[in-house]
Amino acid sequence: MSMFWLRVATVLYAAGLLHAILTVLRRQSTAFRPALICFHAGVMLHMVAIVELWFANGRFPADNFFESVSLCAFLIALFFVAVYWQYSFASLAVFLFPLVFLMTLLGATEVPVPSWSSRGVRDAWLLSHVGLVLLGYAALLLTALASVFYLIQERHLKRKTTGGLFDKLPPLGTLDDIINRSMGFGFVLLTLATVTGMIWAFIESGTRWIGEAKIAISLLTWWLCLVMVFLRTSAGWRGRKAAILALTVLGCSALTWAAHVGLQPVLSR
Repeated sequence: MSMFWLRVATVLYAAGLLHAILTVLRRQSTAFRPALICFHAGVMLHMVAIVELWFANGRFPADNFFESVSLCAFLIALFFVAVYWQYSFASLAVFLFPLVFLMTLLGATEVPVPSWSSRGVRDAWLLSHVGLVLLGYAALLLTALASVFYLIQERHLKRKTTGGLFDKLPPLGTLDDIINRSMGFGFVLLTLATVTGMIWAFIESGTRWIGEAKIAISLLTWWLCLVMVFLRTSAGWRGRKAAILALTVLGCSALTWAAHVGLQPVLSR
């Protein structure tokens, strides 16, 4: 039953993920209040799952990767609840809601589930995952290109250079807006790609994919993208800082792609 409660908590945490996505895309979200209610309910059921597992096994539930990541997600969730009650720091939800959801989802994959009901469903799910990854990378590439142009234009304005390519570049405000929008879409697409990929791998092969180098790189890339979006939307990072961070995330995305395609045989040795 502990796994059942943990998976129900994961579904409730998904409301927080939806709030974060809407906030990134719209700059504001009316879903925070219901998402917060679902998050609190998820924390309660998460605690029930941990306590029940503790009594069932007669030991503290931090004996393996899945139990540890679930416990860590629960502690992060408690941290957010305490901070919000004390300071009403709602903007922190954009960062912590997706993180808690993904970590709890990882913890909930310890017990296997039945395989695919049909090959058509399996292939369609995999195709959706690949499509989301490609669209997410395309959005990040646009973010990186706009970031490069932003840095060039900023340097041009500081040096007061005239003529040539510099005069044809868009204003800094336009480039900053492009960075913001493409960054948001890139984060949303990669988040959905990560979730669909984890679910597909879990149903396809259980937990054998946990611990692979390419999975670790993928999760690191997603985490950096989450940090980038949080610093942009909540901490007010704009301009040069946001541009440099966007280029860093693109570099990690390229490494992730290489790990799954070009360098996969090397990393699998």
